[in-house]
Amino acid sequence: MTQATPTVHAVLQRDDVKRESLLTLLARFGLELVETETTSNIPGSFWGDEEAGLIENRLYARPDTPIHSILHEACHYICMDEIRRSGLDTNAGGDYDEENGVCYLQILLADELPEMGRQRMWADMDTWGYSFRLGSAQAWFEQDAEDARAWLLAHNLIDPQALPTWQLRKQ
Repeated sequence: MTQATPTVHAVLQRDDVKRESLLTLLARFGLELVETETTSNIPGSFWGDEEAGLIENRLYARPDTPIHSILHEACHYICMDEIRRSGLDTNAGGDYDEENGVCYLQILLADELPEMGRQRMWADMDTWGYSFRLGSAQAWFEQDAEDARAWLLAHNLIDPQALPTWQLRKQ
């Protein structure tokens, strides 16, 4: 009898993490995970293919959707103001400062998923092709993300110790 070899993905995918951990994390922000079939298009996906989608407070993902994509879209929802959140359908919008805040927060939230953590998030972000001036997500996070931290702090999305406040941006 041979044992099945676990599938190793280039990046951690939805099926690689405990569903309950992901549901609990998203629910803290009022987000509902809607799972679709691997062969179907993902509603609300800005990038298409296996990338996560957002419509209102529903985050759509397939079993092959990367966790970095799920957390990135969740953080867009968290970081946008109430007006944009109320009409959300596919394009999260936002400016440069908000996008930096989204990237920083997704790294923090990665620590809430036992299978992920920030080290794996940095590696997966680099693999997918997030671009940072210092050449890697980790270098950006540790050496060049003061503006992202300040933005998140100003919007009460992290506390002074850079821990999530579990709140949504108000305005």
